[in-house]
Amino acid sequence: MLFDRVKRFVIVLDCPEGPEPASPSPPVFSSGEAVSGRVVLELSGQARLGELRLVAAGAARVHWTESRSAGSSTAYTQSYAEQQDFLRHRCSLLPGGHPENEGFTVLPAGKHEFPFTFQLPETLATSFEGKHGNVRYWVKAKLHRPWASVKRAKKEFTVIEPIDINTPALLAPQAGAKEKLARTWYCNRGQVSVSAKIDRKGYTPGEVIPIFAEIDNGTSRAVSPKAAIIQVQTFLARGARKEKKAVVASIAGEPVAPHSRGVWHGRALKIPPVGPSILQCRILHVEYQLKVCIDIPGTSKLLLELPLVMGTIPLHPFGSRTSSVSSQYSLSLDWVRLGIAEQPEAPPEYSSVVSGEDPPEALSPPSPIGPPSLLLEGPFFAYIQEFRLRPPPLYSEVDPNPPTDSAALRPRCMTC
Repeated sequence: MLFDRVKRFVIVLDCPEGPEPASPSPPVFSSGEAVSGRVVLELSGQARLGELRLVAAGAARVHWTESRSAGSSTAYTQSYAEQQDFLRHRCSLLPGGHPENEGFTVLPAGKHEFPFTFQLPETLATSFEGKHGNVRYWVKAKLHRPWASVKRAKKEFTVIEPIDINTPALLAPQAGAKEKLARTWYCNRGQVSVSAKIDRKGYTPGEVIPIFAEIDNGTSRAVSPKAAIIQVQTFLARGARKEKKAVVASIAGEPVAPHSRGVWHGRALKIPPVGPSILQCRILHVEYQLKVCIDIPGTSKLLLELPLVMGTIPLHPFGSRTSSVSSQYSLSLDWVRLGIAEQPEAPPEYSSVVSGEDPPEALSPPSPIGPPSLLLEGPFFAYIQEFRLRPPPLYSEVDPNPPTDSAALRPRCMTC
């Protein structure tokens, strides 16, 4: 039978860096690049084949359901779904055969390859997998055969939308301050305030965020400061909005005693391998925040949020922005190919770090990534050269450049 003659039918993509790796992870491309590959067909014997079609597609999809109540005994489920297409390419790799073969192509036994190539659009969204949505890219091939079912093959690939953090908007420092009046049973227990600053808004996975903060504790009980990187996934469909927050990294500071001040002189918080921010998609956003949380006994937490952007092109503090950009960009893709190389301790639940109104849960505090006294040293600070103007000369009544004798003996004009 014809079905038995098709031994292998797969899609092979050519990686941008060279031959396809042996690992099962999909190849990685960026917007504007050309995607090339081939459809491999192996036949155990001569076969008549119809058209071979190729479809390349990419889209963002979101979907979730919510329960609604329409009365005391009536309830229904409301579904929300939306899709945004980014890529759609179709072509025929094996057209219909000659009329003498009844519109089919006869191929001999053996291995046959059908190459293809297509261009990615200039603006795409980074590949992403979330709880209520995803961004996926794939290539499908369909082989039509007479008197047999259609043979199908599919190959997924990853797209990374470059985000260069070497821009003025992402290099700007971020700072903020907040205060809270601690109350217990309508009694004022004092005021707690926090101010924090980070050196810039844009970072890449693997970097360390130096946190500078001051915590003033005006209450009669000790307070506990924490800091965490929060990933916020936002899904939009039919005018509705769904959010999911997760803690990707956290550190805990030393408790601040009553009526005293605690200072963080650049406490280091390392960024784990996480996906870049997704800001250009209409229905799906992935954003990051740095949250400084002060746990106040007997009342809700004090939260200070600073925005973050996870990029793909690292910082170039001392060299040219255009030098070795491609090599630096390739290093930023480790989170795609390798995932989390090390197996660090899982971060705490989001509610245990930032929830202020939820009831307390039996959760252990987050473990610091490094020792509590870990401070930043020279490599983490950008070098700023100091320029000084030369001071003016000292005042003196003696002319430092007296006139020469020839100038003193020169006859004066009688009309002057």
